[in-house]
Amino acid sequence: MASVLEAIEVKRKMYFEHEGVPYYCIDFEISTPTARGGQTLVRLKMRNLLTRAVFDKTFKAGEKFKEPDLEVVEATYLYTDGEGSHFLDQSNFETLTLNESMLGDARDFLVDGLLLQIQKFNGSPIGLELPQQVELEVVDCEPGARGNTASGNAQKNAKLETGIEIKVPLFIEAGTKVKVYTETREFAGRA
Repeated sequence: MASVLEAIEVKRKMYFEHEGVPYYCIDFEISTPTARGGQTLVRLKMRNLLTRAVFDKTFKAGEKFKEPDLEVVEATYLYTDGEGSHFLDQSNFETLTLNESMLGDARDFLVDGLLLQIQKFNGSPIGLELPQQVELEVVDCEPGARGNTASGNAQKNAKLETGIEIKVPLFIEAGTKVKVYTETREFAGRA
């Protein structure tokens, strides 16, 4: 049986289930009343893990939530087709499929063989967690012009193999593998 937690016990980065849907707590705020008989309220900024929607909701401190039946499994990216993106579960070698809405912006970082984590709710895949950095190849970039170094951090635009564009230092050329932070989409270094 899943454990139960009260609204006042929910903290940042915790998972909980409300009305049969799994949520992730992004932030919380507790309001304690000054008047007698007032109720303590908890305002949660939460992400619906099924729809990826983010919103604020206020609960009474004693409201109860179930712990969701969430599982995180390691998987490798295989390919994308009309049905969605396909991943290989590393524990049982089962193929897991995520549709476009479950992927969100993560598809900008998917390359063959990428190892990542897939979230499953009640045994079905619902989303994924990318690694902090991903190695991608530069397929096209502007030439680095001399004299653009006055600020000391001269950068140019580069298009990567998945189609995203980032700013890179002037010495990066097409064909170079670079590391990119998946959260900020910024250059992290040469691979």
